[in-house]
Amino acid sequence: MAKAFRLAIFAALSMIFICSPPLAESANSPFIVVHKRVSSRKLNSDLERVSVSIDIYNTGSDTAYDVTLTDDTWAVEVFDSIVGNTSKTWERLDVGSLASHSFELESKVKTVYYGAPALITYRIPTKSKLQEAYSTPILPIKILAEPTTEKRIEIRLVAKYGSHVSVVLLIILFAQIILSPSKASPANGNKKRH
Repeated sequence: MAKAFRLAIFAALSMIFICSPPLAESANSPFIVVHKRVSSRKLNSDLERVSVSIDIYNTGSDTAYDVTLTDDTWAVEVFDSIVGNTSKTWERLDVGSLASHSFELESKVKTVYYGAPALITYRIPTKSKLQEAYSTPILPIKILAEPTTEKRIEIRLVAKYGSHVSVVLLIILFAQIILSPSKASPANGNKKRH
């Protein structure tokens, strides 16, 4: 039993070393981390603007060359490009550096949009093939969505009972002022007569 266990561990470790890249090669290469953020704001009842911001970090130990960002997953049936492009190229991305890109889109279509990660390609001098990295995924975006029922209920409660709560709070404040002992100032009667 122990011999079979040792043999299984040896086989697993052998596969890890065989399938992994050489240590010297992986130690001297760029490692690209990409973060994609999306925010939206409603301009009016039939128009919403979506802002996209993408940050690219090189956390590796070598420079990445010919870095290209492509984020063309935004459906033209849903979005119109307003500010900036959905793609950008940098000549190089040095070790420990950051490159950022942003653009804005507008939509007049009421939908829930499921966006895809952005694609980043880059070149390493030791390899002929372009390397790829993907951004973090984004949550579904509700375009021109109605407020949720919870928000509507809260707004109705404030509209219906807000004035009542204000009156009750004012009465409590007034009662506290009247019932709390007033502190006499030293100038009034606390002076001893000599």
